[in-house]
Amino acid sequence: MRRVTLTQYLIEQQRHFGTVSPELRLLIEVVARACKAISHAVSKGPLAGIGDSVGLDNVQGEAQKKLDVIANSVLVEANEWGGQLAAMVSEEMAEPYQIPNRYPKGEFLLLYDPLDGSSNLDVNISVGTIFSVLRCPGNCAEADTSAFLQPGSKQVAAGFAVYGAATILVLSVGNGVVGFTLDRELGSFVMTEERIEIPPETQEFAINASNARNWGAPVKRYIDECLAGKEGPRGKDFNMRWVASMVADVYRILSRGGIFMYPTDAKHKEGRLRLMYEANPMAFIVEQAGGAATDGSQRILDIQPSKLHQRVGVVLGSRNEVERVTRYHTDGGAR
Repeated sequence: MRRVTLTQYLIEQQRHFGTVSPELRLLIEVVARACKAISHAVSKGPLAGIGDSVGLDNVQGEAQKKLDVIANSVLVEANEWGGQLAAMVSEEMAEPYQIPNRYPKGEFLLLYDPLDGSSNLDVNISVGTIFSVLRCPGNCAEADTSAFLQPGSKQVAAGFAVYGAATILVLSVGNGVVGFTLDRELGSFVMTEERIEIPPETQEFAINASNARNWGAPVKRYIDECLAGKEGPRGKDFNMRWVASMVADVYRILSRGGIFMYPTDAKHKEGRLRLMYEANPMAFIVEQAGGAATDGSQRILDIQPSKLHQRVGVVLGSRNEVERVTRYHTDGGAR
């Protein structure tokens, strides 16, 4: 079997489809190299104290882990000097990071969650990095907050890395979804999944059941029907999976189907996940793999952001299941 590296894949996309410019290819390669560095840091585990808190909260009001800070710094330092970016922002930053004047600027904007699922570090559960790429509109000499406030449908690329037993990179440049595995001996990401497609049907769902008391009627209806099994209205048994690490949950859905839900509810009235750093890139990838992603009532990629750290409800995965949950929201959850 021919081994295709990430660089080879991106060059072929550039040659055959014209969707990946040399600048975008370089940007994705730099992000991938940063993910390799973060993977190495994660692999040290307690030896490096990576699960320790730094005693500070991020802009989201969440306690920062040592590796949250390290991962954010790795991505900044890797991307600030290459000339592909006008600016970048992450969920660990209050405002966009401007490219220093000593470096050239490019046409792209990078948005990322440097370490998704970091609360799981101390129990050795998979964590990851999520990223999104937009084109900078208009004059990008000083790309301010408004430059980033674009709907997810404007993304030119999105991806995520999972730091588990193997380090996996999932990527879409708008022509389907591909998967790469880090060959640590060669130091390269090698394609291991040429075209990822999500089955339209599933018998698995992922949701934080501890929030059940706060769910709205549509979500309660859907979960109750799943739990009723073969004797219920769905006529089949479902399994529940919940890793509490979005990268791991979504990768499982890409691998074998399923539905992931972190809906708005009485406790999380605006939603729990970040639109710009989590929901948009994951929705882009899921749709490119044949799935669907909504906030319960509308397509996530159609949402016009109003602020950098906006939160949103998320329902994504196998198309038929997502459409069912969305339909339940449309009819108010009535049975």
